[in-house]
Amino acid sequence: MRAEAQVLEIRAPAEQTEGTRSQVLRWLKAVGDRVALNEPLIELETDKVTVEVAAPGSGVLQEILKQEQEAVDPGDLLGRIDASTGASAGAMPRSEVPRAVGSVSAPAGVANDRSAAHLLSPAVRRLLDEHSVDPSSIEGSGQGGRITVQDVLRAVSHSTQSGVGATETEAPEGQIRRVPHSAVRKRIAEHMTRSLLHTAPHVTTVFEADMSAVLRHREKHRDSYAREGVPLTLTAYFLQACVPAIRAVPQINSRWTETDLEIFASIPIGVATAVEEELVVPVLRNVEGLDLRETARRLSDLTRRARERRLTPADVRGGTFTISNHGVSGSLLATPIVIHQPQSAILGIGKLEERVVVGEGEDRFVVQPRCYVTLTIDHRVLDGQRANRFLQSFVAALAGWAD
Repeated sequence: MRAEAQVLEIRAPAEQTEGTRSQVLRWLKAVGDRVALNEPLIELETDKVTVEVAAPGSGVLQEILKQEQEAVDPGDLLGRIDASTGASAGAMPRSEVPRAVGSVSAPAGVANDRSAAHLLSPAVRRLLDEHSVDPSSIEGSGQGGRITVQDVLRAVSHSTQSGVGATETEAPEGQIRRVPHSAVRKRIAEHMTRSLLHTAPHVTTVFEADMSAVLRHREKHRDSYAREGVPLTLTAYFLQACVPAIRAVPQINSRWTETDLEIFASIPIGVATAVEEELVVPVLRNVEGLDLRETARRLSDLTRRARERRLTPADVRGGTFTISNHGVSGSLLATPIVIHQPQSAILGIGKLEERVVVGEGEDRFVVQPRCYVTLTIDHRVLDGQRANRFLQSFVAALAGWAD
């Protein structure tokens, strides 16, 4: 962003995740509105996160050049701010300035109260607008009574159960009910189809993991972690167990190109996280250099911010391997889990449950906590023997977890 005379340019962030497209989700200000330095102006939507673009300076929003749903490239000019001295120098009076096509409308209950709208975060405003919820009907649980994302989601859930305020298009009884695709859902569909049908030949191998040692360790240390504000989830153990498995098969942590195979030394692992009806993949970096406690701490921070829709582009950039813990919602087995391009493999974790197995070296049955684990590979990069070696190392790390 650069200033020319008294006009400030509003530009899209110059950096962008590889393979990610952006579009304008909504403008948070209209032409003629006053804006302050670093005040959120625009929300850009990618297939991974929603990004806020802040005002580069104070003044009056003079021009909007990119409308809602328009594609945006890194560094694109989105609009201009008149930074002339004075309350509205160089700008038309607010009453004479038409709202730009595609600029965001304030949700019900906020349009006539600009100060109230200012107290709502962009994420809260977006949810209120999407679900047509009146903020005056919500009791805020945040600091000073401010409305939080969770407050809105609870209100939407209650309204939907009551048949009021649903965002789905309701058809007359006996006809089709249509739910419009969100931009994110369309991007996910395109990405998955391209990965499975046009890029990587997918092959899946399945093992079973004995979680007895992990559960003993977790039971022993969970309270001490909790006292530090760190939830000790099973996913933290899975992340740590990936390290020796990737060391055993470095090609798992790679990217296929037309000329060579790029094998990465560092291990940044993406963790598939459900957010409402969508999926985001925040990346935990340098897992090879973390112990279990720090892994759990950073994982908790990432997943919390993902569910609060506070991830930044940097949080979803640069993963070289992905874990999908689909078992948390009851799934025993999922295959194939579509590879997150341009990675070479994805690990799936099924539901943990008590199972009857034959005791090792014993002529009797025992009950153990077990789960299925799958590795879906890009068959251009890996063969079944290497995939099996990875899972052998992975399940051995879990089964041999020391107290």
